[in-house]
Amino acid sequence: MTSTTLVARREQALGAGAPLFYNEPLHIVRGEGVHLFDADGRRYVDMYNNVPCVGHAHPHVVEAMVRQQGTLNVHSRYLHEGIVAFAERLTRLHPAGIQSVIFTCSGTEANEVALRMARMATGRRGIICTNATYHGNSEAVGKLTRLGAEQPAGGDVRAIPFPEKLRPIVPGASDAELCEAYLDRLRDAIQHLERSGAGLAGLIVCSILANEGLPDIPDGFMARAAEMVRASGGLVIADEVQAGYCRTGRWWGYEVTRFTPDIVVTGKPMGNGLPLAATAASKALVDTFRARTRYFNTFASSPLQAAVGMAVLDVIEREGLREKVAAVGAALKAALTQRKGRCALIGDVRGHGLFIGIEIVTGDGSPDRERTVEIVNRIKDKGFLTSNAGAFGNVVKIRPPLTFSQRHAEEFLDAFDATLDDIDG
Repeated sequence: MTSTTLVARREQALGAGAPLFYNEPLHIVRGEGVHLFDADGRRYVDMYNNVPCVGHAHPHVVEAMVRQQGTLNVHSRYLHEGIVAFAERLTRLHPAGIQSVIFTCSGTEANEVALRMARMATGRRGIICTNATYHGNSEAVGKLTRLGAEQPAGGDVRAIPFPEKLRPIVPGASDAELCEAYLDRLRDAIQHLERSGAGLAGLIVCSILANEGLPDIPDGFMARAAEMVRASGGLVIADEVQAGYCRTGRWWGYEVTRFTPDIVVTGKPMGNGLPLAATAASKALVDTFRARTRYFNTFASSPLQAAVGMAVLDVIEREGLREKVAAVGAALKAALTQRKGRCALIGDVRGHGLFIGIEIVTGDGSPDRERTVEIVNRIKDKGFLTSNAGAFGNVVKIRPPLTFSQRHAEEFLDAFDATLDDIDG
């Protein structure tokens, strides 16, 4: 079957407009480790998917999934030691203030639980996010997606400019001055919510601003922003769906950007492909949420989720993936940064661990989304799968499974160089 035929069937079955990557969509049929294989048997290095964080079809995870499904899988209204042990293990990866967990099936759902938790705990409605973020697809969480910096009076969501150094809101400012300028915008948003009557329930932010394009954040901003939110009676929600599980070379993105959250949301990587997400917080916050909602999810807090979630943590720890991510990611980022000086298309290289963004620009330094899309498609044809992202869609997004090695990085660099040569000479 041709890809054209399959696309036509897909649009009939799923509805026209369901997103697909690349100008010529790939028909992927198998995955193994960091590789994906199409229907013709061609192998690609997966440099985008953080869902299979310990690699596609990892045997330890597959075995745990099969064993548990062959033994028992039920909803959460029965006692099961596995899910309790998994929750205990997950909370031990966070600071002492994170003590309890609500399991869900997606990052969207986990973020919605976090928003509801903050609103219940504070008795207020107002939520602050950045103006180029994404936290999920539901009606409530979707209100946060790519808002403008100014919201209508009376709304319960306010957006602030995401903090960055490349295109700062105060050109020419020092790092300290820039930090203050962004904090002023946060202060204004808090005051607006207070004047509107909504009040401040919380700030939700991806710990490394992944969807914003992994910007370099003015030093100290995240910690001081968290302090400001708490001083105003709000809670700080760290969305770790992309940043967590050692993606940055640390367990959590908030360790890299140096702040302490009140609520932590995790998702995609937790189940290595099995739907699994979590909202973790203090026992007091979780108890309040449970008392007021009697929250229940048929497929969450299941023995299957627990078995697979434990297996993923086993692999990360046994294979030393956190340390490998830090080393391989640092070397890859350094190599790409060297290329920045040699290629006018590269405006910036940013990121942490195995989450790197390459900003593609025009001759005057403006974002070049069209050229970024071209690079992504050309490098796909050379066997490496990336995508474009960021506030302007002009960042080549590199986010491979954590098992990605130095050899894979070197192969990618050769393909990347050849791609730039094809485009820019």
